[in-house]
Amino acid sequence: MKTKFWLLAGAAIAIAFAPGCKPKGAQSALSGDAASKVYVAPGQHDEFYNIVSGGFNGQMSVVGLPSGRVFKILPVFSVHPENGWGFSEESKPMLNTAHGFVPWDDLHHIAISTTNAEHDARWAFGNANNTPRIARVDLTSFKTVEILEIPNSAGNHSSPFITENTEYVVAGTRFSVPTGDNRDVPIDTYKENFRGTISFISVDKDHGDMDIAFQLEAPPFNFDLARAGKKKSHGWFFFSTYNTEMAHTLLEVNASQKDKDFIMAVNWKKAEEYIKAGKGKKVKAKYAHNKWNEDTHMATSVIKEEVLSLDPRELKDIIYFIPCPKSPHGTDTDPSGEYIIGSGKLAAIIPVFSFTKMLAAIENEDFEGSVDGMPVLRYESVLHGEVEKPGLGPLHTEFDGKGNAYTSMFVSSEVVKWNIETLQVLDRVPTYYSVGHLMIPGGPTGKPHGKYMVAYNKITKDRYLPTGPELAHSAQLYDISGDKMQLLLDFPTIGEPHYAEAFPASLIKDKQVKFYPLENNNHPRALKGINDARVERDGNKVHIYMTTIRSNFRPDNIEGIRVGDEVYFHVTNLEQDWDVPHGFAIKGANTAELLVMPGETATLKWVPDRVGVFPFYCTDFCSALHQEMQGYLRVSPAGSSTAIKYSTGEAE
Repeated sequence: MKTKFWLLAGAAIAIAFAPGCKPKGAQSALSGDAASKVYVAPGQHDEFYNIVSGGFNGQMSVVGLPSGRVFKILPVFSVHPENGWGFSEESKPMLNTAHGFVPWDDLHHIAISTTNAEHDARWAFGNANNTPRIARVDLTSFKTVEILEIPNSAGNHSSPFITENTEYVVAGTRFSVPTGDNRDVPIDTYKENFRGTISFISVDKDHGDMDIAFQLEAPPFNFDLARAGKKKSHGWFFFSTYNTEMAHTLLEVNASQKDKDFIMAVNWKKAEEYIKAGKGKKVKAKYAHNKWNEDTHMATSVIKEEVLSLDPRELKDIIYFIPCPKSPHGTDTDPSGEYIIGSGKLAAIIPVFSFTKMLAAIENEDFEGSVDGMPVLRYESVLHGEVEKPGLGPLHTEFDGKGNAYTSMFVSSEVVKWNIETLQVLDRVPTYYSVGHLMIPGGPTGKPHGKYMVAYNKITKDRYLPTGPELAHSAQLYDISGDKMQLLLDFPTIGEPHYAEAFPASLIKDKQVKFYPLENNNHPRALKGINDARVERDGNKVHIYMTTIRSNFRPDNIEGIRVGDEVYFHVTNLEQDWDVPHGFAIKGANTAELLVMPGETATLKWVPDRVGVFPFYCTDFCSALHQEMQGYLRVSPAGSSTAIKYSTGEAE
């Protein structure tokens, strides 16, 4: 029976992926009416900012809706040659970890900061899946300003999820691993020696600074997508879990045995009470905390040594388990906070649970068992109802604020709209193909903007011009303002998008940083004017203090550099005008360029390995004389007596 089940499942997936089996309606994907709805006229702006995860490229992208235009690739966990992120001396500490400098990661999910369960769009948070970390992006500068490593975690897929006032960013481990002092244990002792970890990361309400407030120990399950409670369920968190079988090999089969896994309900207010009572314990844990300083235009990295840990097996009333069919991939809470939706990707129904009923079941001790001493609530006692025959492979649900939910169906390649109260399916539309996440502006908050929905698809097949073995991943924009969903637009994405969140552009578009005032530039090697430009030798280190302004470098002729010197170009952009960055690159440098914003200082390190004259130039078009913005640096043999000499000559 087991083999037959998996053959049937495989056949269903193969049929869904087959390029010749298009869902009906592909020929009418974009009508004239649809085109007019996504058209943003020259000089006009999009209505929404959409912040999209980049998956395996480690970045975020900034996309306008409804146009689908990409405005920016925002470097986070991966080095970015476009602007020198991770290459400049100032930004390198941002990618430091307890494992050293890590120049790549896998960014799956986005969370936009909220106040009273509504987007305030001060910060965007993103997760690093491979080397567990959480990043915070300032949405006035669109710059990554903080990265916090998460210890005792492996595979930080299950994050970042935020509470309704951004009190916490919460992260669960995808892979349970051995924790504590002895981590060299046989893999087949998984059930005895492996543990899951849930991290609650505090966020300063004024400045956004993050810290690990506490970690919860958990059974050795795999933790997947989660949502905080909101409004009436504020103070609770709901995690989907799979592999409750606690398998450690061939999870495709071994972690799909049970009819039900769990949604793990976490009472974080109760955890706070235990902490105030001094019940937590400090445990050793090495992790990096990296912060960007906008006054100095520099990052710092600090290694921390311990975290506060709580064990719910000993401290009761923190964790309860809700049975959920089957292998849930996502858990979502509706705008009111009353309903908790589980999406079992191998289930034929969508269960909807009631927060009110959950509290009553806890009060009445209406349990059907326990896990590690933590209660399992009775399924029927917590259930609001089931959405029947919604589609194949339900994954993720968002809301329009009008009483409706929208769930992505991976296997049947569609999005299904249903009513939260009545659980009746109202509409369904095909996607092209194999939709994963979907996004409604404000969809995970208490105030959705039910105008558009974007489906993020894993397979594209015939949607775009072919580009070799790998095709662009696809986003599809739907109008959901009426009773029926209407496909408006296909647009390709950057990397592999997993999740996105969108918010009204009006929240932040008039708050953008335009330039950095020179008088506030406290970089230790900043220059305030062209007369400060100079070159200084300190042993085998040479510091070149350079200014850029349309359209020259000062100095632009430099001599006295020797093979093997450590040369530091400290470049200050003297412009005080919006959108006038300058770039800097030198021939033979085994690093990226610098892209220096107006009023900013950045440093490129270069070690010349041969004699010669090396040109340098501005890499970012800055004026009609951009091509003339260049200079020369002379490198003499190691040990030579060539003196330091520099100048910016008079006009000839």
